Amino acid sequence: MSTHKDIFQIMKDGEEVRQDHPQYGEFMQIVAKTLRLNVDLNNAKETAQVREILSEIIGSKIDESTAIFAPFHINFGKHTTIGKNVFINHACSFLDIGGITIEDDVLIGPKVNLITEGHPLDPNNRKSLLCQPIHIKRNAWIGAASTILPGITIGENAVIAAGSVVTRDVPSNTIVAGVPAKHVKDIDASI
Repeated sequence: MSTHKDIFQIMKDGEEVRQDHPQYGEFMQIVAKTLRLNVDLNNAKETAQVREILSEIIGSKIDESTAIFAPFHINFGKHTTIGKNVFINHACSFLDIGGITIEDDVLIGPKVNLITEGHPLDPNNRKSLLCQPIHIKRNAWIGAASTILPGITIGENAVIAAGSVVTRDVPSNTIVAGVPAKHVKDIDASI
């Protein structure tokens, strides 16, 4: 990996992000700003304020039809997009350096973790980051206390049962449950 490649492109490309990259300090400045804004977000008195502060964190306006309940935690922000009519319940945590896309009409239960980053197994590079995006498609429902791991796509209308750990893509119109999450049944989307 060349240290001349833009660090933010490296993140999006899923390549190893090393602490010795020349732009690592710039990346950490964004993280520091996000952490400061996160304090304001979690002290907001109403959902409109939460939406406004999260819009500043992610760098794009969140539609008024979307509701996010505090507490809410995000570590980067710039690689997250949130659609219309989305509901994100209390105590969710988004580690979004690898990118999180949430399409319209998605429901996210309390204490859900969306994790787009991990670390290499090689102990000599363990502090580097490996990032892969999470994509949650339209009308999916992520149950309480579920964890979605890096590189996962949740299909349209899919349901993730509460407490699941999703380690593989979830097809549209299916229900998965467990640790690791496994197919439980299909959903008849024609109803």
